[in-house]
Amino acid sequence: MRLARFGDSRATLRARNAPARFSDDGALTGDVGGRDRRVVCYKRPMQRRISTPERDEARTEPVDLVYGLRAGLAVFALRPADIVRVACSRAVRHETADLSRWAAARGVPITERSDADLALLAEADQHEGLVMQVKPRAWASPRDLAARLVSRRGVAIALDRVRNPYNTGAILRSAAFFGAEAAILGAQAPHPALSPQAVRVAEGGAEHLTIARTTDLAETLALVRASGVRVVGADGTAELDARDAKLRGPIVVVLGNEREGLSLRVRSQCDQLIALRGAGAVESLNVAVAAGVLIAEVLRSKKSG
Repeated sequence: MRLARFGDSRATLRARNAPARFSDDGALTGDVGGRDRRVVCYKRPMQRRISTPERDEARTEPVDLVYGLRAGLAVFALRPADIVRVACSRAVRHETADLSRWAAARGVPITERSDADLALLAEADQHEGLVMQVKPRAWASPRDLAARLVSRRGVAIALDRVRNPYNTGAILRSAAFFGAEAAILGAQAPHPALSPQAVRVAEGGAEHLTIARTTDLAETLALVRASGVRVVGADGTAELDARDAKLRGPIVVVLGNEREGLSLRVRSQCDQLIALRGAGAVESLNVAVAAGVLIAEVLRSKKSG
């Protein structure tokens, strides 16, 4: 099944759920409405185009997909030069007015689409009226991230194999909301990029954080520790309650996979393990909720001196 593209016509988008094909006379056919029927969409006659380095680069340059109103507007506010294409709905015309004017002034393609078309472009119904193609995110190196934490006595969150994009996005949102500086995403190779779902759930938080990713979180934490950053791991079996710990920056708080917790190698790189104590009615918190509580606690401790 071919993925939807920004340049697709409306008829092409609606026919994409079938093995779309062009007939000999140029009509696009496919399974539309449960029947194999012809779609009123003809491919244009082939035109010879002069190949230029700029055009070749534009064809091959990788892009990230960003959807969600707040997520897209945060990209516009903080890295507008990375925006490649924009599609939006009439319903968000007021919220995207500045974006539309900016795109028109700079020749960035921007089109108005129906919600159904945007859902196909985003491959999700939760597009909130805005879908973008943007240049790939610039990931921070562990050394640069550590230097930033040391210079600002900042706080970072590190995730050990937290794979659910809704959890990841919620954690990034909480981290940005409370004023954390950075995040480290750890997962096994090949490490995935930050998914569009996570970026949307973060509601712009992903653009306000310095983010690094690693396939060996334990090694990355060792490097960060060597720079003078304290590493604290969240573990439900730890003896020390987070509210009694002195959680001052520069510091990285590490949370693990909900089912497996912190890996042994990651635990070995923690200077301290802490736990969140509840009333006992349920065993633990969702990892995103736990992250929000811990980030708030660390930054409270930082402000109290």
